[in-house]
Amino acid sequence: MTLNLKDLIHDVPDFPKPGVVFRDVTPLLASGPAFAAAIEQLDELTRHIEYGLIIGIESRGFIFGAALAQRRQCGFVPIRKPKKLPRATVRETYALEYGEDSIEMHEDALITGQRALIVDDVLATGGTAEAAGRLVGRSRGMVAGFSFLIELDFLNGRPRLAPHVVTSLIHY
Repeated sequence: MTLNLKDLIHDVPDFPKPGVVFRDVTPLLASGPAFAAAIEQLDELTRHIEYGLIIGIESRGFIFGAALAQRRQCGFVPIRKPKKLPRATVRETYALEYGEDSIEMHEDALITGQRALIVDDVLATGGTAEAAGRLVGRSRGMVAGFSFLIELDFLNGRPRLAPHVVTSLIHY
C-alpha cells in the first residue's frame, strides 16, 4: 500500500487570519511511515542537486531539513527569527503583506563557496525563502537550490527564487 502524503495534511480554515487556509503538516509528522516517506521522497527530488549543507528555515524547515541532512550525512544550519541565535549573526529583512519580518543566521555558518540546499515546509509567496537565499549569499555561500514539502502554486512564489532549482513534493 502506498501512502498518500497529501491525505495526512489537514486544512485549517481561517488560520492564522480570516481567508487563509493553513496546511497543517503535524498529522504527517505524527505518522512514522509518512514522515519517513516524505524525507525519502524529498531526498529523491533533490538527489540531482550538488550541495554539502542543508539550511532549514524556522520552524518546520528545521524538522524536514535536519531529517534530510541526517539522511544525506551532511551538516545542518538553522535560520531563525531575530535574537534566537547565541553568537554573532547576519540578518535579512523582507516584506510581508502588511509590514516586514527578519531572519538571522550565524555569520560563520558557511565556508566561502559552500553550496547549501535551503529547506522549508511550505513555499507560498517565496519571501522568506528568497531572504534565506540572500543570507546565504551574504555569508559567502552559494544557494544550490530550494526544497519544500508543499508548494502553494496559486501564490506564485517559485519565480522569486529563480534562477535556482526549486523542488516541491506536494502541490496545491
